[in-house]
Amino acid sequence: MTQDEAAAMFRAVLNLFGKWELRDEQAATLLDMPARTYRRWKSEGLGRVSRDGRARLSNLMGIHKALRIIFSEGSRGYAWIRAANDTFDGAGALAVMLGGELTDIMRVRRRLDAERGGW
Repeated sequence: MTQDEAAAMFRAVLNLFGKWELRDEQAATLLDMPARTYRRWKSEGLGRVSRDGRARLSNLMGIHKALRIIFSEGSRGYAWIRAANDTFDGAGALAVMLGGELTDIMRVRRRLDAERGGW
């Protein structure tokens, strides 16, 4: 993924975070960066994105795509992120992802990909 592609994906993820109603601190955790850096990137534009950052962006967009396939109404997919889920021992997907590790985000994506019949 090029830096231009990462920048486009970051803009899409910013929109997604708005739909998920995330606070800046939560968004920064998902992207593994200080909240101050996230706020700067959000207002001034993206800095250099690391390999881990690109993987996070890609997985977050994969989660969004899977939710759009599973739920015909976008609002249901956005609500699913916070809803209690037996797969995650009663926690919501957002709570799992806020563990802060790339593997936490990937765990949610794998669950959704399995649900929609992917992977």
